[in-house]
Amino acid sequence: MTAVQSVQRPARPRSLAAPGATSARGLADAALVVLGLVFLVPLLWLVFASFDTRATLVAGLPEAPGLGNFTEVISWDRLGRPLLNSTVLSAGAAAVATLVATLTAYPLSRYRLRFGRGFMYAVLFGTCLPITAMMVPVYALFVKLEWLDSLLASTLFLAATSLPMAIFMTKNFMDSVPVSLEEAAWTDGASARQTLVSIVTPLMRPGLAVVFVYVFVQCWGNFFVPFVLLLSPEKQPAAVTIFSFFGQYGTVAYGSLAAFSLLYSLPVVVLYALAQRLIGGANAMAGAVKG
Repeated sequence: MTAVQSVQRPARPRSLAAPGATSARGLADAALVVLGLVFLVPLLWLVFASFDTRATLVAGLPEAPGLGNFTEVISWDRLGRPLLNSTVLSAGAAAVATLVATLTAYPLSRYRLRFGRGFMYAVLFGTCLPITAMMVPVYALFVKLEWLDSLLASTLFLAATSLPMAIFMTKNFMDSVPVSLEEAAWTDGASARQTLVSIVTPLMRPGLAVVFVYVFVQCWGNFFVPFVLLLSPEKQPAAVTIFSFFGQYGTVAYGSLAAFSLLYSLPVVVLYALAQRLIGGANAMAGAVKG
């Protein structure tokens, strides 16, 4: 036997088609199917109950299908105005939080600040604070400043509560933008403000879209803050209006509740579809820096 023949070849890695890997993959698929059913059953009940005029807690095909639930909830007072209030609160808070987070994340990402690390720890601590723990002093402050029942004040408060996570996310996105691009602009005489507006912000547009959508969704589903700070029924968002479908003594209008919930979810789905065009452009920096 020659020396070449005596050399043992390394063992090939186990193929994914091996019996052990196949069984493991089958278990993983089964677990995913069970997990999907856990989320799918409530959604199926929501869809079926919205078209069932005799909807109950039991998920099943509608016994008396029709559009009566939708015609009952589609009105300006029950649907239009609450959705408009929700849009004002959520979009306003998301815009303010994204703008402030961008201005705050820039020096944290680009400069070596003396208290930068401590500030980031404070930001992380702020993400852990429960909103219910702050509502008592916040309510007293709003009463003192006569800001109670104000959409603008509630929007600013929602933006403030979303700032810690927005700053943390924006800084991580901004760290991925090469500093060399700004240095080239500084060489041409651009200021820090010009580089932030003309170079950094366009390149991290997908990240800003993620931050905006995150804050928007958090505010869209927030029930406790507008329920406490907004007293007038005409100023309450849809997250609070949905509570009106729960009657006294445990009675619930299941069909109207399901129809309202479907319509209440549509703006968020549309926002995700629009933001997907920005989030899909995550390769905006491809080729920006020559290797």
